[in-house]
Amino acid sequence: MRNMFLLGFLGLAACGGGGGPGGRHGTPGGGGGGVDPGGPIDNNGQTCTKMDILFVVDNSGSMAEEQANLGKNFPLFIDVLNAFKTAGGSDLDWRAGVTTTGKDVSYTIDLGGLALPMTEKGENGHLQQKCGMTRRWIERNDNVDVAQQFACLANQGTMGSSLEMPLEGMRMALVDRVKDGSNAGFLRDDALLAVVFMTDEEDCSRSDNNFSLPNGICNPKDETPVSQYVSTLDTVAHGKGRWAVAAIAGPGPGACMSSFGSADENTRLRELVTSAGQNGIFSSICSGDLAQGLKDALQTFSAACESFPPIK
Repeated sequence: MRNMFLLGFLGLAACGGGGGPGGRHGTPGGGGGGVDPGGPIDNNGQTCTKMDILFVVDNSGSMAEEQANLGKNFPLFIDVLNAFKTAGGSDLDWRAGVTTTGKDVSYTIDLGGLALPMTEKGENGHLQQKCGMTRRWIERNDNVDVAQQFACLANQGTMGSSLEMPLEGMRMALVDRVKDGSNAGFLRDDALLAVVFMTDEEDCSRSDNNFSLPNGICNPKDETPVSQYVSTLDTVAHGKGRWAVAAIAGPGPGACMSSFGSADENTRLRELVTSAGQNGIFSSICSGDLAQGLKDALQTFSAACESFPPIK
């Protein structure tokens, strides 16, 4: 079963990727952090037959090249998913949706005597429906060219919020927008939940509004603890080991550079990845090609699918 994924991984790697400027990629468990990933997971010999994939894409002003590259590489991502066979020999029943890192927020940039009020609009976790889509997500058996449709969907534009909140965007997509019916039906209780983040900035996720940012810089002390987002995933997926996460972001230390431009170190996404243990992977957005990051994500999701525990 895993051999089919490995063939696809080789195809993705041949199309680009590698470490490139900015250093390491594909770090299992992420490193750093501070959230306990827990012990080994007993799956009672189960494998998943379904996978719900959420992409959280940064749509701020610096992300045009990365979005275009994501769309270019997605056909190979789809080919690998379609080649996967479950333990029973059937095709993997997958679906994929896209939201962004932006939310409606008002805040003030405090420049030491000069206050700049800011009001920004975002997608608030809504799965984006465009490019001829008949629902808010794409499914394996849709009667369209799903790779081409996703390539279109990956282009979320660059007019989004400059205060990137990928973790909060994920939470809103999986919780708030499910509760209000906007994303209802996307999540399935018997599916592996897989989340892919793509951003070139640090995560500034917080749930409050009308706050102040000294010099326009996010303060981790004011942000929602990463552990709360881990708890959200545990709850939504019905247990640890039933979700997996891949971050394609700035690996650190410090900023990295590539043909896409610069990317700040994302310590909070690395903490989330660390919390996922073997079900998490962190890849560098500074590789110059997202093929490597998507390869890392697929390999991690494949392993998570083959070690899929029952609902707790």
